[in-house]
Amino acid sequence: MANLIIIGSQWGDEGKGKIVDLFTAHFDIIARYQGGHNAGHTVIINGRKYILHLVPSGILHPDKLCVIGNGMVIDPSALKTEIEELREGGIDCKDRLFISNRAHLILDYHRLVEKGDEDRRGDARIGTTNRGIGPAYEDKMGRRGLRVCDLFNPETLKSRLQDNVRLKQALVPSIAESLDVDAIYDKALKLGRELSGYVVDVADFMNRNLDEGKSVLFEGAQGTMLDVDHGTYPFVTASCATAGGACTGTGVGPTRIDGVVGISKAYTTRVGEGPFPTELHDETGNLIREQGQEYGASTGRPRRCGWFDAVVVNYSRRINSLDSLVITKLDVLDVLDEIKICTGYRYKGDLLKTVPADIQVLEQCRPEYLTVKGWKQKTDAIQDFNDLPVIARDYLKRLSDLVDTEISIISTGPDRVQTIVASRDSRLSSWIKL
Repeated sequence: MANLIIIGSQWGDEGKGKIVDLFTAHFDIIARYQGGHNAGHTVIINGRKYILHLVPSGILHPDKLCVIGNGMVIDPSALKTEIEELREGGIDCKDRLFISNRAHLILDYHRLVEKGDEDRRGDARIGTTNRGIGPAYEDKMGRRGLRVCDLFNPETLKSRLQDNVRLKQALVPSIAESLDVDAIYDKALKLGRELSGYVVDVADFMNRNLDEGKSVLFEGAQGTMLDVDHGTYPFVTASCATAGGACTGTGVGPTRIDGVVGISKAYTTRVGEGPFPTELHDETGNLIREQGQEYGASTGRPRRCGWFDAVVVNYSRRINSLDSLVITKLDVLDVLDEIKICTGYRYKGDLLKTVPADIQVLEQCRPEYLTVKGWKQKTDAIQDFNDLPVIARDYLKRLSDLVDTEISIISTGPDRVQTIVASRDSRLSSWIKL
């Protein structure tokens, strides 16, 4: 059995939740390896919508095991709420959800610090969700973070909470009166007791299962261009959203990974601030937003919309060593008379074929476009690749050639059935039989 990583090839929100759900039937374990509850995966099954923030979307399959890895940051209150909401929807996480004892915690002061920091930045704000993700990762790297295992050590928890609260109050005086160490401590202990039945050593759990021949689907959040190392820094998330994060975020070595599948929309979106070369500030951009219902699953924020950027996806191919590409939301483009594809960036007379590291350079880049005719036919009910309009197939072929990666699956809507397998002979098909 293969062990695969699924990553976002753009700025996140590519529809990974649906694809993970589609692939889950072919794996034993689904493991989330980075990010926090700033991510939102939406899965629609038989018309019912499930929005997941921390729990891997594989939980919607009753016979699958799901893992929250050490690379994540966990708000225990948000996780408890999500587990309860799943239970109310008929999904029981007991004996199927496993939380790393090494994952770092998001506590009340992290959210207050993040909001204060964003307010301080003014026009230079990052555009975070103010859910405490970044400050929790800062504490992790600053070696002052609290982990899940600390919830079960009252003395250590109390002492380190006192130190952290004092530090936050000094850094952001405006939040001083909002922080009550005893209240945070009591709440954390209570949540620890309530979540204790899910907590394990994830690295040990994963490797034992792999030794027994079990297969793993590694699920990332956000996308390559939001990766803290390889994304549009500083307008990025605080974790490793690329394929490499799957190893560090679960304790599984790279030699145990068989392949990487990238997910990309048939156009491009991003949430928050930062450069976006193909962004559309016109009626076409608004049309794409409304047709694609491009609003954040976690926040409801409208997403910025633009044309497909082959420079970005090609960059993602190299960074992640993509074996295969899934194109989502093809149907959103059904209404357009013409469609543009970015093939390069023009910067001061030079043509760039890769994403520049310098954010100021990227902000000044102007996209070079290839314009193609729209197919002007509905594709959302099509399930056979050969039934797609010829112009739509040509569009997909152009994307595949530009990013030098096979397109194995096309999604034409949010439901499981709105999915087209492009080729039964793809590399992906050698690992899983869809």
